Amino acid sequence: MLKGKTALVTGSTSGIGLGIARALAQQGANIVLNGFGDTDGPQAEIAACGVKVAYHGADMSKPAEIEAMMAFAATKFGQVDILVNNAGIQHVAKIENFPVERWDAVIAINLSSAFHATRRALPAMQAADGGRGWGRILNVASVHGLVGSAEKSAYVAAKHGIVGLTKVTALENATTGVTCNAICPGWVLTPLVQKQVDAKAAAGNISNDEATRQLLGEKEPSMQFTTPEELGALAVFFCSPAGNNVRGVAWNMDGGWAAQ
Repeated sequence: MLKGKTALVTGSTSGIGLGIARALAQQGANIVLNGFGDTDGPQAEIAACGVKVAYHGADMSKPAEIEAMMAFAATKFGQVDILVNNAGIQHVAKIENFPVERWDAVIAINLSSAFHATRRALPAMQAADGGRGWGRILNVASVHGLVGSAEKSAYVAAKHGIVGLTKVTALENATTGVTCNAICPGWVLTPLVQKQVDAKAAAGNISNDEATRQLLGEKEPSMQFTTPEELGALAVFFCSPAGNNVRGVAWNMDGGWAAQ
């Protein structure tokens, strides 16, 4: 379905980003990966889908590096047709104890990076298809873009901001073939969440299984994690013809979290 398209997915060397990149590659899209840690493994995994893959190591807290990444993608594959703003970090502390530099880092990577990538991606998307426009911008927000949780002030503020940015981007392009939507997962068992499970187990001197049950039980009625594969399937839907008039939504896959 996406053969000939190029998708750039930030924060895609593991977890949610890699799951979405894989799903788009399975539909034929060429992929530009971004992120830290192991890069050879994810590139090989995407290449095994039979598509072209490239990697750029832009630091998503730095606008100049984001611009360089977008230019790299355009040079490599012509243009970015699908932009998935997924890069994110977390820090947990009460507001009065929240380190200022951590606040700045969370806002820069979780919110500002999406703005910088979007503003560079839009002109080519708007000019596509003979000027009628075609493009998909998917912002990976969180259920925390819809509700709050204690001790996550920067993360919740950034994710609420992502939902707002999604709506404005959708409205500004509403008469074109460019859509923008947000994906709002609940708990997804990524390396970031596994650290929280491990910390809860250590703090309570309990097993990882019990820590997992407690973590899910606090917020997620389904008592199960959303998977990167499920999020990838949702991303594919947004990129399909069925998603042509889905604009500006914040679509939660949260096991009933926000329904409470």
